[in-house]
Amino acid sequence: MTRTQEIRPDIDDGIDRKVLAQLRARFLRINQGRLQRAMEALSTRQQLVLKLLPLLLHVNHPLLPGYVSASTPAGLSGFEPDDGSLAEVQRLTRSFVYKPRRGQGSAPLHGLFLMGSLGTVAQAEQSDMDLWLCHAPNLTAQQLQELRRKCGQLESWAATQGAEVHVFLVDPQRFTQGDREAQLTSDDCGTTQHYLLLDEFYRTAIWLGGRTPIWWLVPVYEEARYHDYCRTLLNKRFVRAEDVLDLGHLARIPPEEFIGAGMWQLFKGIESPYKSALKLLLTEVYASEHPQVECLALRFKQAVFEGRLDLDELDPYIVVYRRLEEYLIARADQERLELIRRCLYLKVNKKISRPPTRGRAKSWQRLLLERLTGEWGWQTRQLAVLDSRSQWKVRQVAAERRVLVNELTYSYRFLSQFARSAQAGSSLNNRDLNVLGRRLYAAFERKAGKVEFINPGIAPDLAEDTLTLVQHSTAEAPNEHQWALFPGSLNAQEWPDFAPLKRSRELIELLAWCHRNSVIDSSTRLSLHPGSSDLSDFELSNLIGSLQQAFPLPLPGVEELALLRASVPSQVLLLVNVGVDPLPQHSQMNVHMTSGRTDALGYSGVRENLVLTLDQVVLNSWNELQVSRYDGSDALLDCLRDLLNSLPTGGPQPRVQVRCYCRNRAPAIAERVEELLNDLLATYAEGRQSRYLVQIRQHYHVLQLTPGQVSHAALGDLPALLDHLGSEQARYSPLHLDRHALDGDDLALILPMGRPQCIQLFYRLHESNGEAELTLLDEHNALWRRRLPFRDEQSLLTPLQRFLQSLLYRRNAMLPLDGSDNPAPLEMLYYELLPAAPLRAQRLERRTAPESQVSHPFYDVQAIVEPGDGRQHHVTLYCNHREFSELEYGRELYRAVAQHILAQRAGGERYPCYITDLDLSAVLAGQQAQTVHYLRYKSELEDALNAALQQA
Repeated sequence: MTRTQEIRPDIDDGIDRKVLAQLRARFLRINQGRLQRAMEALSTRQQLVLKLLPLLLHVNHPLLPGYVSASTPAGLSGFEPDDGSLAEVQRLTRSFVYKPRRGQGSAPLHGLFLMGSLGTVAQAEQSDMDLWLCHAPNLTAQQLQELRRKCGQLESWAATQGAEVHVFLVDPQRFTQGDREAQLTSDDCGTTQHYLLLDEFYRTAIWLGGRTPIWWLVPVYEEARYHDYCRTLLNKRFVRAEDVLDLGHLARIPPEEFIGAGMWQLFKGIESPYKSALKLLLTEVYASEHPQVECLALRFKQAVFEGRLDLDELDPYIVVYRRLEEYLIARADQERLELIRRCLYLKVNKKISRPPTRGRAKSWQRLLLERLTGEWGWQTRQLAVLDSRSQWKVRQVAAERRVLVNELTYSYRFLSQFARSAQAGSSLNNRDLNVLGRRLYAAFERKAGKVEFINPGIAPDLAEDTLTLVQHSTAEAPNEHQWALFPGSLNAQEWPDFAPLKRSRELIELLAWCHRNSVIDSSTRLSLHPGSSDLSDFELSNLIGSLQQAFPLPLPGVEELALLRASVPSQVLLLVNVGVDPLPQHSQMNVHMTSGRTDALGYSGVRENLVLTLDQVVLNSWNELQVSRYDGSDALLDCLRDLLNSLPTGGPQPRVQVRCYCRNRAPAIAERVEELLNDLLATYAEGRQSRYLVQIRQHYHVLQLTPGQVSHAALGDLPALLDHLGSEQARYSPLHLDRHALDGDDLALILPMGRPQCIQLFYRLHESNGEAELTLLDEHNALWRRRLPFRDEQSLLTPLQRFLQSLLYRRNAMLPLDGSDNPAPLEMLYYELLPAAPLRAQRLERRTAPESQVSHPFYDVQAIVEPGDGRQHHVTLYCNHREFSELEYGRELYRAVAQHILAQRAGGERYPCYITDLDLSAVLAGQQAQTVHYLRYKSELEDALNAALQQA
C-alpha cells in the first residue's frame, strides 16, 4: 500500500501554502490514476471523446462538434489543452487553430467532472459517462439555453463514437443551497437526495478540467465548521477563488435523505436486486449511524490526508464494500455478507474461474477481484457457479431469490422503522413508503392462487430445451391427482426417479408458472404423460399459446396510481374443460351427436351441460397473476360471481378472453361462455342492482348483480324459479335473461317487460280446459302468477283490477298532500299472451283495461289482516260491509262467510269469490310494502274462502 506522511493542517496556527499544494497534488494523483484506469477500459473512439470533451467545451468553433453560436458560453477555468488533444482536434478539422484564452479567471465554465463507474473496478463496456459541468452563477437564461444545446450536440457526437454521454449543468452557488432543477446523474432519483448525491460525487468524481473542489482542502475534523474554514482560506489568500469551486460540505445528512434513497433503491431493486443491494445496505449503514454519520466521502478524504493513496483500496466500490463488510461482521450477519460479496462480484463481472483471453495480461480489475475472493475463501466451484449465471435455471434462481427477497423485505422494514424512530416520515414519505410496500407485496408476497415470479433480474433466461409434464397420484392419496414438471425428456419408467422442478394440483396453475417465469418458450419440447386426464398434445400446445397471447412478456410496469387503489383485474383468461372431455361416451364410440339443441349449457334432448370446469387466469392492476379453478355443478356460476365481485364499481372493464380446446364441441363451448360473460359484464357495468337469469340443463340460476356483492341462487325447477322471482325486492330490480333461458316458455316474453313504477298484468287463455293464467309484474319487478277458472275476460280481469285499484287508493291515501317527494303514480298495463300460430310465433299484445260495470255479480269482500302470536295472523272479513271476525267465528270464519255469500247468490252458484280490498298496514308496519305482498295474501285468503265455498 502506498503511504506518505499524514497532513494535519491547523488553520488557527496558520497554514502553509505548500501543505495545501501537497494536498491538492494527492487528490490529483488519485484522480490521474482513476482517469488512466478509465481510459484503459475504453475503446479508442471512446477515449477520444473523454479526451476532447474539455477542449470542445473550452472553445467555440463552427467546424467542431457541439457548435451552436459564437455567443454560446465557452471557456473552462484554467484549462490549457495538451499537444495530444490539439493534434486530435486538428484531425477532426484541419482549419482549427487554438488561441489561448485571456482572462481565465472570468471563464464562464468553472469545472468538468466525470461521475459513475468509469475508472472503478466495476467499469464495463456499456458504462455511460455522467458529466457535471459546473458553470458561473451569472449566466442568463439565454446563455444557459445555448449551453444546454451545445451539451446536447456533444452528447449526440459522442454517441457516433460509441460513447453514451450525459452532461448535467450545475450552478455551484445554487447547488450548495440545495436548489437544483433536474437530475444530476442518469441514476439520480430527484432533488430529495442532495447530501447523499454530494457524498457520491466527492468519492467517485474524476476531475477533467477547470477548478478543483475546495472541499479537498478542508480536514475531516473541520467539516463541522466548513464555511468558516473556507472563508479563511479565501480571505487570507491561502487559495485563489478562481482556482476552486464550492459544492458544500458533508457535516450532517438529514434523515429524510436516507428514506428517499432507500425508497429509490428498493423501487429499482424489485426488478434488479443485485444492482440495488449494495446501495440499499449503504443507506442502512448510514441511517443506523444517524445523526453522527461518517459518510464514505469523509473516509476517502481522511485516507488522502493520512497519505493512504492505494488506488485499489480507494476504489469507490471497494470503499463501499469495506464499509458494508465492517457493518455486517459487527452484526455477525454472514448470510447478508455473502450476498453482498456476490453482488459485488457480479457487478464487476470478471469471470475469474476462466482464464483470460489468450495473449492478454490480467486486468487490474481481475487481479483485484482474485485477491478479494481469495480473502473471502471462495473455492473454484463457487466461482464457476457465479460465472455461469447466464445459464442458471429454475433451481439456482429459486434459491437465490429467497435471499434477495429477504434482503429487500428487511430493507423495507428497516426503512419504515427508521422513518418512525427518526420522526422523519413526512406525509409524502409515508405515502411513498406505503406505495413501495404495495410494490414489494405485489412482486414477492405469496398467497393462494398467485403465480410466483422467481426471476427478478437474477438470470437472463430460464427457458428449458426439454420438459416432461406428468399427471399422477401418490400412494398416500390415490384419488388425488397432481401435476409435476421435470427437466429433460423422461419416459414413464424414468420420471419417478427424478425430482420435479415444480408440482401443482392443477395443470393451468403449473403452466401459468412456466409462462410467467419464461421456463417454456417457443423452442421448448414437451413430453406429456396425461395420466387419468383427457389432456392431449394438441390441447396442451394451445393452452400454452393462449397464456402467451393473453399475457405477453415482459409485463408492463405498474403505475403508481394503480397502487394507490385496491388491485382490480385488467386481463382475464377463462379456460374451459382443461383436460376434460365433456362427451366422453362419444369420443369412445368415435361418433358425433347431431341435435337441434346445440346450446352448450343445455346440449341435445337431455340438455347436457358441456361446461364442466373453468380455470380462470387473471392479471390484475398490480401485475399479479392469479389462477383459480372451478368445477362441480355450479362451476360456471361460481366463476362468474367471483369475477364480477372482483371488478371495481364504475371502473374500466377488464379484457376478457374465453378459450376451450377439449375433444368435443370446443369452439361452440368457448363461444357460448364468452357470449354469456360479455352479456353479464355489459349488464353489470350499468352499475345498478339488477338480476340475471341463466338456465343450465333443467336448472335455473338467478344472479343478484349488486355491485361488490354478487350472489347467485340455484333453483332446481320452474316452480322454484317462480317462487324465487315472487320474492320481495327493496326497490325496482331489472331482470335480464340469458338469450337461451326459458326457451319456448311464455316467461321468456313476460320477464323482460318489467318497468319501474308500473304494474303489468299478462293473461293467457286456455279455453280448452276452461282455465286462464294470470301473471303480474309489480312496481319492483316481482312476479306473481295464478291459474283461475275462465268464463270470459270480464270476469277474469275485473276482480283483480278492482283489487289493484283499491290498493292504489290505499297507497295514495298515505302520501302527504303537499306533493313533496311523492313518487309518481303507478301505471297499470294489460297484455294478452297469444299462442304460436302458423307463420306466427308466440307473442304479447297490449289490451285496454277492463271496464268496470256498475251492476256486477261480485260482492265487495274486504279483508283486514293483523299480527298475532308468533307467525299467526288474525283475519277479519267484511262482505258488503258486514263484519265476520275470528273473535266471533273462530275456526269457522271462512265457512260462515261462504254460507253468507252463497245465500246472496241466485241459485246458490259456487263460482269463485275474490277479495276486492285488503288492509295489511298492521302486518307490514315499518316495511316498504309492494304489490306482490298484497297479492300473496290475497291468493291465500281466496284459496281458503273458495275451499269453504265448495264445501258449504
